[in-house]
Amino acid sequence: MRSRRRAVIELLLAYAAAAGCVLSWLAARSTVIVAPVLEGEPQTASTVYSAPLLVLSLLLATVAGVLGVVGVAGLRR
Repeated sequence: MRSRRRAVIELLLAYAAAAGCVLSWLAARSTVIVAPVLEGEPQTASTVYSAPLLVLSLLLATVAGVLGVVGVAGLRR
């Protein structure tokens, strides 16, 4: 019974890590206005990504995957 409870907790943590991954990925993107290259040309918009938030997102995705596999394996035993 104890191992089943642990597996459920691992799955809940995997869901939380996956949600954190999505939120981190969405927060990593921002739009900036880029100055024109030549005078008289219009300004353009560019997307800039925050490297620390992308690394956090990838780390949380890895943690979610590992906890998901371990949690499902614990339920199957």
